[in-house]
Amino acid sequence: MDTNVQTITEQVSLIASEQTWIEGAAIQQLKKTAELDGMVRVAGMPDLHPGRGYPIGAAFYTRDKIYPALVGNDIGCGMSLWQSSLKVSKINLDKFAKKFARVEAPLDDSWCELVAERKKEKNITNHSFDLSLGTIGGGNHFTEFQAIDQVYDTDALSALGLDKKQLQLLVHSGSRGLGQSILVEHIRQFNHTGLNAGSENAQRYLQQHDEAVRWAELNREFIARRFLEAGKADGQMILDINHNLVTAKTLDNQNGYLHRKGATPSDAGYVVIPGSRGDYTYLVRPLPSDKSLYSLAHGAGRKWRRGECQGRLSHKYKKDDLYQTPLGSRVICGNKELLYDEAPQAYKKCQSVVSDMADAGLVEVIARLRPVLTFKTHGDCAG
Repeated sequence: MDTNVQTITEQVSLIASEQTWIEGAAIQQLKKTAELDGMVRVAGMPDLHPGRGYPIGAAFYTRDKIYPALVGNDIGCGMSLWQSSLKVSKINLDKFAKKFARVEAPLDDSWCELVAERKKEKNITNHSFDLSLGTIGGGNHFTEFQAIDQVYDTDALSALGLDKKQLQLLVHSGSRGLGQSILVEHIRQFNHTGLNAGSENAQRYLQQHDEAVRWAELNREFIARRFLEAGKADGQMILDINHNLVTAKTLDNQNGYLHRKGATPSDAGYVVIPGSRGDYTYLVRPLPSDKSLYSLAHGAGRKWRRGECQGRLSHKYKKDDLYQTPLGSRVICGNKELLYDEAPQAYKKCQSVVSDMADAGLVEVIARLRPVLTFKTHGDCAG
């Protein structure tokens, strides 16, 4: 058996070492999902944790069936990495943190022309959710300025155009209310029943899904642009990758559909694997493999469920303690519950997740990035 590739059943595999803790409920959800009609194979990543009925941090391969519920409500959620024109050595955190007072409101009229232009270029015709464009949302979504901390492959870093002297910007968000509306409408009509591939209903869902993916990509672009503008900087997108989506995929010489829910594609170039706000992010070169269904972890993965973190941590950490991290970075989060729910202690160590994938022959680490300033929300508006 391959190192760090555990075979749970004939259909179910888990990319994780024996030392990596995975909640039992997540394994049960993984097994249960394998029983769905048309399901061929299921692969869990080392960041696997329980979701609402279906596990997060997993990939699912079907034939003849499409399951919108496996993609979830945040269609197109993913990560975008930008390199800013700001020099790491010039950043004064106290002054820098004050620049982002107006980055949560809807984009104002000064953005209208560019929004219209970019929507046309990306063939986005839905206008119902334009007020949400350029906004982060809640949960584990964030924007984080980072510094390249360690370089393991100088040539690869140079090929990507990354400069260790420059401040990087990582954006994690998705399709906001648009993706939610698509899933809600599907569940209303079909509950959790899969759609027959090729059917009119499946084609309609895929059209909506594909537009939501493009909308999510555009959302990350405008989040990055407004943060760069607020920071009085320019920037360039280095990569953008989605981790909640379904795509057509040929496996074992047969056509099917690869669903990813919190799983980063390994067949689309370089990707970033972020840690918690008090942990490192890793830039990696994927080594595509069908043993992981051409997928990777999308982050460190939760240890604790949301809602229980404040009870676990408040006796040890006051709210003010969580605005600074052991790595010297700063956190902006005015929502107390979210501050605790997204605390570094609620997540696994990202290094262990990345090591599991490296040992399984799925990635090569290019660089490590250290958080400088993490933005969640200014107040109780994290929904």
